[in-house]
Order: sequence, then C-alpha cells, then structure tokens
Amino acid sequence: MIGQMRIGHGYDLHRLEPIAPGGPGRPLIVGGVRLDHDRGPVAHSDGDVLYHAVTDALLGALGLEDIGQLFPDDAAENEGRDSADFVREAVRLISASGWGVVNLDATVVLERPRIGASKGAIRANLAGLLGVGVERVNVKGKSHEGVDAIGEGRAIEAHAVVLLASAGQG
Repeated sequence: MIGQMRIGHGYDLHRLEPIAPGGPGRPLIVGGVRLDHDRGPVAHSDGDVLYHAVTDALLGALGLEDIGQLFPDDAAENEGRDSADFVREAVRLISASGWGVVNLDATVVLERPRIGASKGAIRANLAGLLGVGVERVNVKGKSHEGVDAIGEGRAIEAHAVVLLASAGQG
C-alpha cells in the first residue's frame, strides 16, 4: 500500500533589467548559481526565480501560506535576502509536519543565457537544500523562442512541481 502523498506546484516570474557596470542592479542568480548576464532581476530579495518557485511548490503541497505571505516584499529583513533561506524554511515546515520530499521537477524559462552548463550545480544546490539525493531533482531549461517578454530577454520564469510523502514513505 502506498503511504500518503501530496503534490505542490510553484511558479515565479521576475522582470529583468540591465545591470549598469559598477552601478545598481542585482546579478542573475538561478538555483543558487550566479549566471553571467548583463541583466538582473527586479526583486526585493536576491530574486532567485527558481528558489522562489520551489518554495511555493513546497508550501503549496501542504496548503500553507505562499512565499509572499511568509516573506513579504515590504519587510526590511528580506531586502537582498538569499532566497535559499526561503527554501530552508519551507523544508523545515514540511519536516515539522511529518512529511519529506520525494522528488522535485523544475523548469526555468529564460531566453539567454542558457542554463545547460549550470544545471549540475543548480541540481546539487537544490538537492542539498531539500535533503535528498541529486537523482531526485530535475531541472530543465527552456527558451521562449523570441516570444513575449521572456523571449525578448525582459523576464525570467520558473515552474516547480514537488512530491511529498508522509515521513518514512519517501
């Protein structure tokens, strides 16, 4: 017999703006990996779109408040905050509720730069945060084929789906 399971979906999108050399703007960080790009996210935290989507997937699987309710973008303590903190807190809440992560499947949609060369590091970062083997984490990169804000390089989005099992089932 299969134990109890829950699934959660997370989504996030950030507008990308040019980074002035030595000036304002955040670097583009995806899954904890800084990507070489002349644009960065408009965000209150560090703007890691993948970590935000994963956080919402984890919270959603248990029917908890979303990332914006737990970590408001008008709270001073979240200004420039490392988005890994959000994932860690979601994992803590899951564990405290008697659940564990079975696997994560995520997609990053970004016209450029391509994430292929960084996928291994991104997967390893996510696996470490989730407390699972890297074989339980999948990350895909997609472009938008030049269509809309993402395809024009003005935005980045991420989708994440996570499966949880009651403790002892994962």
